[in-house]
Amino acid sequence: MSKAPLIETRNVTRILPLEVPVTLVQDISMTIKEGEFVSVTGPSGSGKSSLLYLLGLLDRPTQGTVLINGQSTDTLSSKDLCALRLAKLGFVFQFHFLLAEFTILENVMVPMNKLAQWPVKERKERAESILNDLGLADHIHKHPSGLSGGQRQRVAIARAIANNPMVILADEPTGNLDTKSSRNVHDIFRRLVDTHKTSVVMVTHDMALAADTDRRVHLVDGCIHTDEQQAHPI
Repeated sequence: MSKAPLIETRNVTRILPLEVPVTLVQDISMTIKEGEFVSVTGPSGSGKSSLLYLLGLLDRPTQGTVLINGQSTDTLSSKDLCALRLAKLGFVFQFHFLLAEFTILENVMVPMNKLAQWPVKERKERAESILNDLGLADHIHKHPSGLSGGQRQRVAIARAIANNPMVILADEPTGNLDTKSSRNVHDIFRRLVDTHKTSVVMVTHDMALAADTDRRVHLVDGCIHTDEQQAHPI
């Protein structure tokens, strides 16, 4: 028996109920499987971020269904959705949203403290290990203001993977970074996919980075225009 997709959308539509309703995404059916690196591209306003928020349970569809590990999320309460996000999903945004008053180590421990899956000592050790893997071992007691933009985004990635999520959802994670830092962030995602079988869904305008993913979903006017597997450079 084949495993259910990690995330699946079935005929998902999201409409903003304004005086003149606005359709953000329309009739989208897609799956995210284990160990996939997926880029989501399209013109501005094509629904890329809206789709990501639906995949990440940050927004509810107006029509259609989002399933996690084969289970519908239609009837889950806001509290249950929050718990599911915390345990199964990690998020990286264009702006790092680190807590300025916390150290780097404390920022990475925030989601682990909320989930409380491990003893405090293990949470600290895990946070230190992740930061070390991302080349930030010398900065763990600094505050975000003491880091470069690329370093802050690496901390945001460390925080996103702290609870060992099955999928990382990244919304323009390199949008504010220079070319070298952008490639560094992309390479971290690639390593997570190849080494840990974590799935990554990345919204991006950077076609060079999109080309170096396993699959590209291209949106036009809120609909999937193409969804293609692609070879990435070795």
